[in-house]
Amino acid sequence: MSSLPSQGWERVSEVLGALPPESTQQAVGYPSLFLLVALGALVPVVPTGALVSSAAVVAFHQASPLALLLIFLTASSAALLGDVTLYWLGRRGVRSRNGSRWLERLRGHAAPERLEQAQLKLAEHGVAVLVLSRLIPAGRIPVMLACLLARMPLRTFVRGDLPACLAWAVTYQLIGILGGALFDQAWKGVAVAVALTVLISATPPVWRRLRRPRPDPPGKHA
Repeated sequence: MSSLPSQGWERVSEVLGALPPESTQQAVGYPSLFLLVALGALVPVVPTGALVSSAAVVAFHQASPLALLLIFLTASSAALLGDVTLYWLGRRGVRSRNGSRWLERLRGHAAPERLEQAQLKLAEHGVAVLVLSRLIPAGRIPVMLACLLARMPLRTFVRGDLPACLAWAVTYQLIGILGGALFDQAWKGVAVAVALTVLISATPPVWRRLRRPRPDPPGKHA
């Protein structure tokens, strides 16, 4: 989004500003936001945090507390639905001798060292670790997989995942509000919010790569 020309962003801002609040809310689309966030919980490639932050920017410029509340309720409930659905599908794979493609997909998104850390944290802190797992980039899938391998009941998972989804929705909505407060034009706030969410998501993998010990060059110990 940030690669679009500034004229395009200005045009978007003019269109949004010309719409009445009700039409703007329809343009943002609460049902679309719900579907995209739920899909992002099932398929962890959709930038759901950026979606929530961008919607919060638009709502902030409407000066509508109701719109912000609806975004919070939409995002948190969609995240919970997606998480619970993915966990339920994963449980079917754990109980099956042949596994399932959903369980294998979860394994593919969880590095062995991250899974081991998640299992240790789960053993120490129980379902409380679910809250942090949604706030730490790339932390949700390893913790969910650890819960599956520990055969945590679905009801227990839901009890821990509910506050996790609420905290996640609040965090990314606050990022959007911050971006909206910095600029008078909505498109600039959206660009800042998206940049912040991308930076937050990219920082942990880059940090882990920098901390990873480099192999010795060939012939060093010869």
